[in-house]
Amino acid sequence: MKIAELLRGRTSDIVKIGPEQSIAEAAAALTENKIGALLVEGQDGEIVGILSERDIISGMAPHGADLHDVAVEELMTSKLIHCSPQDTVLETMAMMTDRNIRHLPVFDNDELVGFISIRDLVKWRIMEVQSEAEAMRAYIAS
Repeated sequence: MKIAELLRGRTSDIVKIGPEQSIAEAAAALTENKIGALLVEGQDGEIVGILSERDIISGMAPHGADLHDVAVEELMTSKLIHCSPQDTVLETMAMMTDRNIRHLPVFDNDELVGFISIRDLVKWRIMEVQSEAEAMRAYIAS
């Protein structure tokens, strides 16, 4: 299955934050939307990074526990790793596992077309395995 198929039918908007916004604002957005990462959007609309819960926790080492006023750009991951709608779910799972990341923007050329998490991929994989098991049971029973 391709990532494009996984994204088909999604209606939720991708939650973004500006690099100059505070970690307090980022934490509020993460909590309000019940998500684990935000894409960071520059003034020109270009995606300049990603800020995850892990980035915030890692920011505590150099900044201490009071991160409220720290700018998102200080903690975000700016080396953006992404996938394409043409990548397969299994290729994307391997990429995320190898790089130890849990969230991945999906770009079609230079256009952002989605944002996926490892949860999305695992959910698909579980459904696929269940479907294969059902097919196998039906085949054996016939």
